Formats: sequence, C-alpha cells, structure tokens
Amino acid sequence: MRMDKFTAKLQMAIGDAQSLAIGSDNPQIEGVHLMQALLRQDGGTAKPLLGKVGANLGGITRDLDTAISKLPKLANHTGEIGLGNELGKLLNLADKLAQKRGDQFIASETFVL
Repeated sequence: MRMDKFTAKLQMAIGDAQSLAIGSDNPQIEGVHLMQALLRQDGGTAKPLLGKVGANLGGITRDLDTAISKLPKLANHTGEIGLGNELGKLLNLADKLAQKRGDQFIASETFVL
C-alpha cells in the first residue's frame, strides 16, 4: 500500500488512528480506530456525510469507543504498531477500486460511503 495515494486528510486520519490505537494500548490499528479518527477530524467529511443520511453520530461514536475498549491490549506497549489485517485489506480494496475508476487518489469518503 502506498501512502502517497491517500489524500492529505486520509493520511492525517490514519495517523490519528495510529495515535488512538497507541493511546488505547492496542497492538494494531483497526478499522474502528480509523472510523473514530475520521469522525473526530476537523474539517473532515465523515460527520457531514453521515449527518446527511440521518445517522446517530453520538451513538456511532459511543459504539466505536466501546469497540475500541474491547480490543486486545498490550502491557508495556513499546509504540511499535502496525495495521490490523482487516484494515490492511480494506485499504488495499480501496486502492483497487480507485484504480478501476481511474482515480489517482484515495479519499476518506471512500471509507464512509
């Protein structure tokens, strides 16, 4: 996966997801970390898009917090962290879809829609 194919906003969200995983003592960055990061992002598109379809943003945020709290934790976390298998597959699938559409970049909207 090439990070330079992600828009700047998506790269920031992935970095925020990594920070969230580290702060939660999780050994890997999972999809729930990325979704929570997308919802927290200033100027991001996740909240407005979900709001337009009438999603309960408060409920989604609480559910994501609950899911993150149930993920495995590492004692004495060293800061080494990688992508979880499912998130890696999701990012690769987004890349594949972008290539099929002829898109140069992958945006955060890809993960919300």
